[in-house]
This record gives sequence, C-alpha cells and structure tokens, in this order.
Amino acid sequence: MRIVNAAEMSRDQLEYLLTRPDVDAVEVTPEVMARTEETFGGPLTPLEVVQTILADVRERGDEALVHYAAAIDGVDLSSKGLFVTDAELEQAYQQVSKQFLADLDVAMDNIAAYHRKQVQNSWITTGPHGNVLGQKVTPLASVGAYVPGGTAPLVSTVLMTVVPAKVAGVKRVVVATPETKHGGLNPHIIVAAHKAGASQLLRVGGAQGIAALAYGTQSVEPVDKIVGPGNIYVTLAKKEVFGKVGIDSLAGPSEILVIADDTANPRYVAADLLSQAEHDPEAGVYLLTTSPELAEQVAQEIKEHLALLPRREIAAQALTKSGVIVVCPDLETAAELSNICAPEHLELAVAEPFALLDQIQNAGAIFLGHYASEPVGDYVAGPNHVLPTNGTARFSSPLGVYDFVKYSSIISVTAKGLQQLAPTGIRLAQGEGLQAHARAMAIRFES
Repeated sequence: MRIVNAAEMSRDQLEYLLTRPDVDAVEVTPEVMARTEETFGGPLTPLEVVQTILADVRERGDEALVHYAAAIDGVDLSSKGLFVTDAELEQAYQQVSKQFLADLDVAMDNIAAYHRKQVQNSWITTGPHGNVLGQKVTPLASVGAYVPGGTAPLVSTVLMTVVPAKVAGVKRVVVATPETKHGGLNPHIIVAAHKAGASQLLRVGGAQGIAALAYGTQSVEPVDKIVGPGNIYVTLAKKEVFGKVGIDSLAGPSEILVIADDTANPRYVAADLLSQAEHDPEAGVYLLTTSPELAEQVAQEIKEHLALLPRREIAAQALTKSGVIVVCPDLETAAELSNICAPEHLELAVAEPFALLDQIQNAGAIFLGHYASEPVGDYVAGPNHVLPTNGTARFSSPLGVYDFVKYSSIISVTAKGLQQLAPTGIRLAQGEGLQAHARAMAIRFES
C-alpha cells in the first residue's frame, strides 16, 4: 500500500483517492470480454449483455435459463432442473459437519436477535373529533435473495438476506445462486438456505437469475423484491428490473476504511484491511492514521500477511489499484475524510472510539475498538453485512427488517372531523387549480 501525507495533498486529490468508481464504470477483464463475445457473437458492453439476457428470459423463460447456465457457467440444468430437490437437500445435510450446523445456529441466533430489534408494529392514534390516523406495517409477500457464486461459498450472505426477511414475516423467500461446473451447488449453501427458512433454492445466477426472479418463468414464480450483492452483471440487472420489482441497492465492490491512532496494533489493522482486499480486485482498502510509525508498520505487515493468503493475487490487485494509507494531522481530519469516502465498513481503531463516533456521519457498518474486527460483523455479531457501497452510505443503510416490509397510511375521518379539515383542504386544492379535488371535499362539507 502506498503512503501519502494529507498535509501535502489538496482536498481534491484526497477525495479522488478515497472515492470509488461508479458501478457502471467497473472494468471488465479481457477474459470476460472474450467469453462475452463467444456467447453473444459480439463484444457487448456489460449493460448490453444484461439487456440481452433480460429480454431473452422474458421471452423464452426456462429455456433461456438453461441456455445461459450452459453458455456462461458451463452447467447443464436440462436434466436436474432449476431448483434444489428434497433428495439433494437430504444429501447436503449428510455432507456437512455437526460443527458447521452448530456454527450456523450460533450465527442465525445472533442475526435474528439483532434484527428483531428492528421490527416495527402497526399503530393507530385517535385525534380530535374522532378522526383516526395510523400506519399499517405489512411484510412483503415474496422476496428473492441473491447469493453470489464465484470461488467462495458465501454462507454468510445466505443468512444475512434470508434471516431478516423471515424475521420481518416474509412468507416466500427464494434464494438464487449459480451452480459451478466444478461440482454444482455447495452443500453448505443448500443447508444454510434451508435452516434460515428459504422456501426454494434456485440454482441460477447472474443476470438470468435476476430476470427469473423479476419476471418469472414457466417454473419460477416472480417475487416482489430482490436483495443481495453480486457482480457488475447482477448489479446492472437489478438496476434494469427496478420498478418491476423492488431492490435493496446497487452494490459495488467491497470496501474498508480504518481510522487508527498510535494505540492500534499494526498486525490487527493489516489483517482487517486484507480481509476485504481478498474479496475482489476492485475492493477499496484505506487506512487513515495519525501515526506515521503505524503507517510504516501496517504497510510492512501487509506485505508479510499477503504472502500467506491463498487469494493473495486478488488481494494484491486490490491493494495496487486502490490501497492507500493517509497520514492525517489529527483524528478530526481523519473523520472528515472518512465521511467523504462514506465507506461500507469503517473501523475506529483508536483509544477512545466512542468519542470519535460522534464525528462519523457516513458509514455502512461501524466497528469500535481494537477487537471489533470487520469479519466478526461479516459472520456472527448480528448486524447485517449487506451494506451500502460506492459512497452510498451518505444516504442509504444496511439491509434490515425495514427492507422486507411496506407501510400503508391509515386515515379515517368523521363528519365532524371533516368540517374542521375541509375548508383548509378546499382552499389548498383550489389554489392548485384542482377543482375536482376541492369538490370531492366540498360536497361532503356542504351537505
């Protein structure tokens, strides 16, 4: 990681270092572009690929899903079907360890307990003249939880998407995740989805999986909302289907920002930075510190830790592309720069983290103190790890129970209450030139 001094840089330069590219601007590797050209007959942009797939799934349904599973993922779904069967579920339980099942229970209990605190109830209040106002909270009927495939079986993402939905009261949750040509679905994913309460497990990923959840096919019943992270194709697909269904967010690559003072342990900081760097070559990795000595120590620790990681090539690319250590004159400056970045994960590795917390405005998840390692939040602490990225923590929040319900306002007005309200309402409607609005109130008021 390169080290820079905040005092020697302009604000524009610092903002550039700490700002992620737009989702649409994420680079696609030459290998992926070559495969795209082979599959679609031309060098299509990611958006063109997504639009092609969405249109095809809408038209051909299951046939298109089977086609893209073979063409893109190298998987033959024509015989085994689109959904995991009861027999496969039983086999998956036999393939996982008792320790894994116990660990699932611990994580699920913590996640459920945290999200139960977010549950909101419907409410009613009675006002003057017997008028009744309120809010009705209704769980969504159905949700699609997208779980990325790739090289890592993201059991944690299954839990973080399905458990809050079930806590909210969603009846039907469909988990969609791609099979791989190296052995189908991971049994740990299958078991986690079942234990978390998923209704079905759709073995289709990518833009085609999003299309199936949004539009439905002969075999797949559409859902009301799609949540969960994914690659650029998944993200663009969610963007395209928004309006037909709800979505949680447009997630970009993972990112972590650590604010550290001279009390921080450089080994801890380095390990936490690498925990996100190994996710994706596009991951954002930042350290803001008041200690030049710590900056040097962390940079050295990263070199040593990196050599031990199985995913060191991915992590190294992320560190080269976006990894930066900024030496700041004080913690106030560090907090200010962090708010500009609005990171997905923010660690406050300082002597008095709760004192610094008041200065933090923009962050997806905030980890306080030297032992609150970011991966603890990823897996088992309880809060959700599906978080706003690409600076969207300025205006959005972690996935939660509130994402799986909808709110309806309740209005009941008595005749006497209308006499109080109608004159004002009539004048406002007439001022807008909407005479039918005014008349709808007036005919009741006048009678």
